[in-house]
Amino acid sequence: MDSDSSEEPPVDVKKRKRGGNAKATPKSKVKESVLKQKSPAEFFAENKNIAGFDNPGKSLYTTVRELVENALDSAESISELPVIEVTIEEITKSKFNTMIGLVDRERVDEELYDDFESVKVREKRLLKEARVQEMNTKNAASGKKTKEPQQLKTIKGRGDTSFFRVTCKDNGRGMPHNDIPNMLGRVLSGTKYGLKQTRGKFGLGAKMALIWSKMSTGLPIEISSSMIDQNYVSFCKLDIDIHRNIPHIHLHEKRDNTEDWHGAEIQVIIEGNWTTYRSKILHYMRQMAVITPYAQFVFSFISDMQDKNVTVQFSRRTDVMPPIPPETKYHPSAVDLLLIKRLIAETTKQNLLQFLQHEFVNIGKSYAQRLIEEMGADFSSKMTVKSLSSQQLVRIHQLFRQAKFDDPNGVCLSPAGEYNLRLGITKELHPDMVATYSGSPQVFEGHPFIVEAGISLGGKDVKQGLNIFRFANRIPLLFERGADVVTRTAQKRINWNSYKINQTQDKIGVFVSIVSTKIPFKGTGKEYIGDDISEISSAVKVAIKQCCLQLKSKIVKKIQARERQERKRNLTRYVPDASRAIHDMLKETDLDAKRKRPLPDDYIEILNKVSTNEITEATFRDKLIQHAEQVDYEMALDYATQTGIIEEPREDIYIKPYEENRKFLDFHGTNFVFRFIV
Repeated sequence: MDSDSSEEPPVDVKKRKRGGNAKATPKSKVKESVLKQKSPAEFFAENKNIAGFDNPGKSLYTTVRELVENALDSAESISELPVIEVTIEEITKSKFNTMIGLVDRERVDEELYDDFESVKVREKRLLKEARVQEMNTKNAASGKKTKEPQQLKTIKGRGDTSFFRVTCKDNGRGMPHNDIPNMLGRVLSGTKYGLKQTRGKFGLGAKMALIWSKMSTGLPIEISSSMIDQNYVSFCKLDIDIHRNIPHIHLHEKRDNTEDWHGAEIQVIIEGNWTTYRSKILHYMRQMAVITPYAQFVFSFISDMQDKNVTVQFSRRTDVMPPIPPETKYHPSAVDLLLIKRLIAETTKQNLLQFLQHEFVNIGKSYAQRLIEEMGADFSSKMTVKSLSSQQLVRIHQLFRQAKFDDPNGVCLSPAGEYNLRLGITKELHPDMVATYSGSPQVFEGHPFIVEAGISLGGKDVKQGLNIFRFANRIPLLFERGADVVTRTAQKRINWNSYKINQTQDKIGVFVSIVSTKIPFKGTGKEYIGDDISEISSAVKVAIKQCCLQLKSKIVKKIQARERQERKRNLTRYVPDASRAIHDMLKETDLDAKRKRPLPDDYIEILNKVSTNEITEATFRDKLIQHAEQVDYEMALDYATQTGIIEEPREDIYIKPYEENRKFLDFHGTNFVFRFIV
């Protein structure tokens, strides 16, 4: 570089680019950044799609789903057979305005509104409708097929909304009186934290319904709750302070419990869309009845228009409930540094040996001692666990990732069971055939999981082809099915033809339920399980194949029975000709000539009866028909025994125990349950 040249400061370069006369901005005038914080409630209100509140229709569906799953958890926690009532009541705009004290006002400036239709547009629409009507009239006169009459197109503006009152009532545990505000009015507070198989996990659920209610209607949520043997009902009306994430209580009082009721009833008024999500909500309730046949659901939709009302009852099919999943400890291979620090802060154990032995699964005393010796001279069995430094915690974490540990045994899991899964499928779909399978516990990333599967053929309200039903921790998954591991496995990795099943023409129901202490959902909506975990993918494939193998043997027997039935029909068809030919042949036989050769006694007896007309053509015909009927009956009985399908009219009934207060001890098998009276 030339010695005369000097490097100009960056600010001068900027001056030349701007024109050379710009002045540097004084530091005193630079706006300092303001550090802001958001509460959890405010964060989820701004990002409500994370919790499944993408739009009014999805919000209505998610509200029903969250309330139903909380109700099931509440009843199952006290081993009470769930009875859940869900009601969606449509609220008209004028009724909603009356509820909030808003006086209806007629429009003054029509062009101001989003649904305004100009005179030109309206004339064009009416002209088009007139042409269609004229064409339909001509087609009807000439006998041609007419198009369906189109309804008048109405433009629904952004401000024309629909509101619904959603009510969910259960017979569960109920909530303590003083805890209700925080349980439903504070985001990320709940009773389901910890390593346990649960339907919910994040402490959102009903709180998000409350947040959506506050955002769309501004109305509070109403809660009635009573616990077992409690002589009062807690009533609470509240909403949530979004910015501070605390409940805002309107009314909190105790009322007389005259009906000796226990459980909870939650009522919330939200904006929604029943028309577009009607099928999803009913489909969800039906699938919930499949996976929980021990529960009774009553769903109602109420509207001012009577023809839109819906009432569906999903009756209980069994009183056998899966065991309550217990809380378990963490597997060493599934922990990170933050979790290790939290466990140390919460543990009651004093030294490192006790901490390793009691805070983790599959670490016995001798193995814990070996781990401590492997950590190095800085560690000892009796050192205080709370005195561990950050470097020592990193060493423990590294050793956990490198050492080998036995897999968890899956005792902490509570699958539906083949017994309940088969009952649920049979109750809701009424299939011609059904097969179920429950796999053994397996592990991914230190978390145990179990895959259950069921395959059905035929049934009511089942479309041709694959009908896939997915469940995670006994929750139906209805959205984003294309990328789910169950869908991909059933569509791409199973050769259905090899099991005598036609993938496109047969009505196939594929039911797969995955339970785990950690469901590896993809995305924020918890709607599908990815196909990238080989352990889960292979377990799903094995479970579906095992069901297909069971069905194949039944299908083969059915085909053989059909072939024998065809042979029977052919035999019956030729019975008259065969009986006539046999009788004529025996009648013309020369008995004396035949006696020249030794003949069996029974043959001689038949010839004598034929000659004396004791055996006629009608006798042979009756015997042949009787033989064909007997063969057909034996085949039908054998087929019914193999498949469990008896071709007789039956009525499904549920028999309640004679004494409700009896204590039982259940022993669960793969597809049966033994009940012993204690």
